[in-house]
Amino acid sequence: MHGACNSECVGAAQYSASGGQLDFVRGAFASRGGKSIIACHSTAAKGTVSRIVAHLDGPVTTPRNDTHIVVTEHGWTDLKGKTLEERSLALISIAHPDFREQLERRHRDGL
Repeated sequence: MHGACNSECVGAAQYSASGGQLDFVRGAFASRGGKSIIACHSTAAKGTVSRIVAHLDGPVTTPRNDTHIVVTEHGWTDLKGKTLEERSLALISIAHPDFREQLERRHRDGL
């Protein structure tokens, strides 16, 4: 839960390629006053799976150090300049409420 993004796989299946996501993220942040925004639903599979996860099991499309603002329907957070601890807690705060306790437990256990 440090902010890395996987936008290429669904489960173990390759769904798409990275396209220009990383170029957009880096270009937006490098521009004067620019901010990159990753927006996603907090869940997938009809609400049975959290899109905010403790650990990525697939490829990394956008590394954690490049992720700036993340938005779900439960809020938004700015990850730039935050410690790993702060990033984890910020991402948990915008996860779907049904998954926050599980994510908090994984965070406390250091996973």
